[in-house]
Amino acid sequence: MKTIFGIGLLVLVSGCSGNQENAELKSLLLQQLKNTHADKNWFVPINPSVEGLTVLQANWKDSTGNHSIGELVSHLIFWNERNLISFQGNTPPDFSGDNKATFKTLNEKEWALSVKKIDSVQTLLERTVEKATEQEVREWSSTIVNICAHNAYHTGQIIYIRKQNGWWDDEKGVK
Repeated sequence: MKTIFGIGLLVLVSGCSGNQENAELKSLLLQQLKNTHADKNWFVPINPSVEGLTVLQANWKDSTGNHSIGELVSHLIFWNERNLISFQGNTPPDFSGDNKATFKTLNEKEWALSVKKIDSVQTLLERTVEKATEQEVREWSSTIVNICAHNAYHTGQIIYIRKQNGWWDDEKGVK
C-alpha cells in the first residue's frame, strides 16, 4: 500500500512539476514580449522608441545605407505579424523570401498607422500567448524568444538613430 501511495504521489508531483515548468515558461515568454513592447525593464522597448517621431525623422537615413526608423518598424511589423498569424492557426500571405522588401519607406499616414500597428501586433502577440495551451507554448517558445531578440535588436538601432540625431529624450530611457 505504501508503494502504491508513493508511486501515486510521485506521479502527482511529476505532473505538477511539468505544469509549473510550463506556467513558468509561459510567464517568462510573456514578460519578454512585454519588455520588448512597452514595459521598461532592462532596455527601452519599441513603443517609447518610436513615440513622438515625425515622418521626416522616421524616414531619415545616413549615407551608409543603414535602414531608417520607419523601415525598421515596417520590418518588425512584417515579421511579427506573420508569426502572429501562424500562432493564430492561419497561413500568412505568400512571401517571396526577399527580406529587403520588408523594409519600407513610409509616407505620413503610413507612419502614423505603423506606430499604432506595431503596438497592436505586439499586444495581440501577448494576448495570443496568454491564451495558448501548454503544447502551443512549448512549440512556439523558440520563435517567441527570437521575436523578442529581433525586437530588442532593431529597437536598439532605433534608439541609436534617435540619439545620433538629438531626437532622444533621456527621460524615455529605463528608469
